[in-house]
Amino acid sequence: MSVTLLSIDLAKNLFQLYGVDERGHRVLSRRVSRNKLLEVVISLPCCRIVMEACGGAHYWARRFSAMGYRVQIIAPRFVKPFVKSQKNDRNDAEAIVEAASRPTMRYVAINSVQQQDIQSMHRIRSLLMRDRIAQINQIRGLLAEYGVIIAQTALKVRQQLPVIIDDERNELTGLTRSMTRDMYDRLVLLEEQIARYDKLIHQVHKASPPSQRLEKIRGVGPLIATAVIAAAGSATEFSNGRQFAAWLGLTPRQHSSGGKDRLFGITKRGNGYLRMLLVHGARSVVQQAVKHTDTLSRWILDVQARRGTNIAVVALANKIARMIWVLLARGQEYAPPA
Repeated sequence: MSVTLLSIDLAKNLFQLYGVDERGHRVLSRRVSRNKLLEVVISLPCCRIVMEACGGAHYWARRFSAMGYRVQIIAPRFVKPFVKSQKNDRNDAEAIVEAASRPTMRYVAINSVQQQDIQSMHRIRSLLMRDRIAQINQIRGLLAEYGVIIAQTALKVRQQLPVIIDDERNELTGLTRSMTRDMYDRLVLLEEQIARYDKLIHQVHKASPPSQRLEKIRGVGPLIATAVIAAAGSATEFSNGRQFAAWLGLTPRQHSSGGKDRLFGITKRGNGYLRMLLVHGARSVVQQAVKHTDTLSRWILDVQARRGTNIAVVALANKIARMIWVLLARGQEYAPPA
């Protein structure tokens, strides 16, 4: 079977295969189970395999690459325009082939196992942070019904809650005190788990020279540095820093026509978690810019005076993203502004 390009529409148990020859004619279209996928692919000649970026795509990409196949992953938003008629597995697989046939198509870098380990750390830590916020809000909301008000910060809740539980002057009943103590214990456990993952991320950061190079950029710490390494790797998939910033959704959304340019807010495409970290890091730099007189601080203050704080923060996040690309793609050391 003269398959030169094979697309696989991934799923949990059933996979749709669609193969074409060098002329683009269909020579294969079949559905296989998860247990037989490797067996079917091995029986085919060495060809290019393309998949849509989704759950399990990087795992299968590593498996097929180890077998000697050339594997590429396409972002779903680049496949969707090529879906013909109604959506089903066969049409999706055919659309992946059509998208991969375009000479200017852009592909997603395949993550290594180490990169996925770091991403898992960040995802688990992010979930723990959300759970902690939810637990604090629940504690404050329930106690407010008994006339007990606690400040919003996690530190205040952790400090005041044991005193509130032991205070006999408030309206808390024995049952309510017992439930509040359970919520406090869960809050303490969440903070211990968050501290543990912070420690793991710092250990990964100390063991990674590229991550330590990124830390020298103002507004970039171990959390951002390791998250970038896990998501972008060496960033060589991007031709320049602007493409990297656009991948993170930090460039203006454009709707231009007839020679009239119309720019709006940022696109917010790509990795929302990494974009959030960069914006938070940039915000801390903007807040401290008034205390410095270097070139970057003066630029921040100028943008802040002309366009406002929020636009200055996003503009700085864009600039930080471009700096990160230079350090990763070109292997350079960070040179702080004079």
